Amino acid sequence: MSSSFMADWVYTDVVKDHFMNPRNIWDKNENWEPDAFGEVGSLACGDQMRVGIKVFNDKIADIRWLTYGCASAIASTSMMSEMVKGMTLKEAYNITPTMITDALGGLPEHKFHCSVLGDKALRAAIDDYLEKNNLPNPYKDATAKIVCECRNVTDQQIEELVKTDRATTLEELQELTGYGTGCGKCKKNIEHIFEELRHIYGKS
Repeated sequence: MSSSFMADWVYTDVVKDHFMNPRNIWDKNENWEPDAFGEVGSLACGDQMRVGIKVFNDKIADIRWLTYGCASAIASTSMMSEMVKGMTLKEAYNITPTMITDALGGLPEHKFHCSVLGDKALRAAIDDYLEKNNLPNPYKDATAKIVCECRNVTDQQIEELVKTDRATTLEELQELTGYGTGCGKCKKNIEHIFEELRHIYGKS
């Protein structure tokens, strides 16, 4: 077995610590009631994540989470939960998987998607909080990234179409958004985004 292959499986001490001693786990015996929660993933796909938040003065006052996932999912969500405490909703909504993995000292490349679960569940919890309190949500559009410049398609549009089962195939996605019908440079990237979202939301 090559040394480079073995290196891919090495976790940092920070990852190991957060896996062995995860912070802010949602203990049902604690009688902790969130102001809102978000959930992503599916047990059918092997990963599921729930994040609950308490909000005070537009900031994340407290957070809890539960996951059925691998060591990377546990460690990345534990780290994320520590990072966002005290953040404004805007700051927390803008936290990225890269920020989480950097704080962990890195994750093996094939495990990077695990950090997306906590990130998306947190955003879903913030969405839930704003909706429950009849507050505007300026964060969704602000965090959207254009992934098809020719047709002005954003990653948020694709996520919403996948999450709501309006796009279950790439063909349906193309019909709804027109992605890839211009220069076509976006096709590979959007195919990757689509498959990743299908996995995250338990559609595959």
